[in-house]
Amino acid sequence: MIRMLAVAVAWVGRHGTAALAVSIFIGMALPALSEHLRPYLGVSVFSLLVLAFLRVDTAAIKLRLKRPTLLIAALLWMMLGVPLIAFAGISMIGPDVLGPEMVLALYIATAAPPVLAAPAFLYLLGLDGTLSLALSVAAMIVTPLSAPFIGELMLGEALPLSISGLAVKLSLLLAGALFVALIIRRIAGQDRIAHGANLISGFNVLLLLVFAIAAMDGVAASFADNPVFTLGLTALTFCLAFVQIGVTLALFSPANREDAYAIAHTCGTRNMGLMVAAFGGTLPELTWLWFAVGQFPIYMLPMILKPYVRWFCRLNLKTASQQT
Repeated sequence: MIRMLAVAVAWVGRHGTAALAVSIFIGMALPALSEHLRPYLGVSVFSLLVLAFLRVDTAAIKLRLKRPTLLIAALLWMMLGVPLIAFAGISMIGPDVLGPEMVLALYIATAAPPVLAAPAFLYLLGLDGTLSLALSVAAMIVTPLSAPFIGELMLGEALPLSISGLAVKLSLLLAGALFVALIIRRIAGQDRIAHGANLISGFNVLLLLVFAIAAMDGVAASFADNPVFTLGLTALTFCLAFVQIGVTLALFSPANREDAYAIAHTCGTRNMGLMVAAFGGTLPELTWLWFAVGQFPIYMLPMILKPYVRWFCRLNLKTASQQT
């Protein structure tokens, strides 16, 4: 039975992208299940962090660190540049016009590190996910420093936690997950972890399934009660993701096109769940709704952008062949 269960989980890992896309709609179709799983959102985020650290390819990251200029530039842009531009936009429009709940939503959507599945999404698109992996790990490490700083700028006293409290919670989440991952690595050994890649992917997908369903709590009711507003908010989350990807792609276009897109896609898919977990899983109603519908672009962008990515990379290959 255990062997059959392991085979089933590994199969899920091999077909994870389809399962993830479906999970969002499962959460909307089964609102009672979403409400039941919502208290476990923080647990799922912590478990996903453990699996992410467990699968970190240290050799690949070391290879990228040999030429760190691009990685450092991407990290500064993603964790400071983008949220500071968002802060400038909020200041121009006026925080009172937007309201504290919307400002908090924009904060978690721009100050959060990339989603843990960002490298997997790039592999799905046929691209190398090494740069995305290195960038994601570096971003998670600096988040306890950058997120409280940005939070103080954007929200001030409206920040749900104190600066020190947010820094401590984020640090505990990341350090705790890393510690558990190191223990598992020591017990299981690197060879077992490598051979069990599909099994780990399967557990990763199942945890993402729990996370996605929990995040959908209240979304179905919002679509039923106020469909125009909810659709508009969903459209805004897509717009924010596309703007982050487009501006980042233009900014890093002098680099290799595949690297530029890897940075852009990673920048456009933010791990808002980590910030929600740091806040204890409690957010104002509008902010939670933004966080929930903000999962749609994260899981759907690989399918939407796949034709463009193929064209973009083919153009890169043609340019390189002409130069040679």
